[in-house]
Amino acid sequence: MLDQRAFEKLENYLKRVPAVFPNIQSGSNSHEWWVTFDIDIHHDIAWHVVQEFAYVANNLSLQERLPTRFYPSSPPPYLNGGPEEFLSWWITCSSLEFRPGTLADWLEGRLPRPVEDISQWDLQDSDD
Repeated sequence: MLDQRAFEKLENYLKRVPAVFPNIQSGSNSHEWWVTFDIDIHHDIAWHVVQEFAYVANNLSLQERLPTRFYPSSPPPYLNGGPEEFLSWWITCSSLEFRPGTLADWLEGRLPRPVEDISQWDLQDSDD
């Protein structure tokens, strides 16, 4: 299991990303780690954030994939409500050797810089 300090760099990076709510939770067990967070789906760049995270965590390299996966999760919508309240996002990692801080480095190296500056995001296909 990873010490909670192992997640600080990744959590701090995610908190800087526009559209990501700061209520990030993380944890690990004997063979994997995870972070879960919410994205404001009505934010101007919400789907750009989803796309960037999916690219880095799921598809960065076809030959040498990262041991991470990014995906949505929801309890049964018919029992709860809509995505504004009940859709959450997960990044999981199947290797304790690939540390959360290492994923933060990969994200920082590929997402817009500085990540919190919305003007750095490519919004060409935005409806605005």
